[in-house]
Amino acid sequence: MSQPTYDRTFWEERWSQVLRDHPDQVARRLPNGWLTTELGRLQPGVALDAGCGHGLESLWLANRGWQVTAVDFSAAALAHARSTAEALGLAECVDWVEADLSTWTPRSARFDLVVSLHVHAAVSAEAMVQRLAAGVAPGGMLFMVGHRPIDPATGAETAAAGQVQVSVGAATTALDAARWTYLIAEDRPRSVAGSGVDAVILARRES
Repeated sequence: MSQPTYDRTFWEERWSQVLRDHPDQVARRLPNGWLTTELGRLQPGVALDAGCGHGLESLWLANRGWQVTAVDFSAAALAHARSTAEALGLAECVDWVEADLSTWTPRSARFDLVVSLHVHAAVSAEAMVQRLAAGVAPGGMLFMVGHRPIDPATGAETAAAGQVQVSVGAATTALDAARWTYLIAEDRPRSVAGSGVDAVILARRES
């Protein structure tokens, strides 16, 4: 069986199917645990959620006082996110943007926080890191998580096999060490046994 292309059409079809066939499972999902653990104490400001999917993390941030720009290229996922935001009274807190992260560029030094979770890069992971990092204001944070394609404990492929997601090496290569301080840059076991590890990166822009 050939690998999926993981392009815009793939994700639109995937989100449409999941939201249509399993709305109960979507409703029960919790925000990313790495995000809630590491960012829960940050003072709210202006945030970018790059690759927001159905908006769960964007809404978690908005509920804590952040003004969020949430970007994804799945119209189905964004429609669900907008509807959820309205139901929660958070419609004014999030700007939902339909755009392709392979070409969309954040406004330079605009955001106090840039988040990107489990996003497949159509370009190289290093290029994606650099593109998103450009949107972080001095003193702001870049938080990225990538599911690694191979489980180091077993050598087996994970659900991310065939995708290009951020790695610790890609992040540390892409960011200028003179301008960034790494608060976290490590592989961490995922909560579900046998599903491999996530690369977790939290970096502060110093200048």
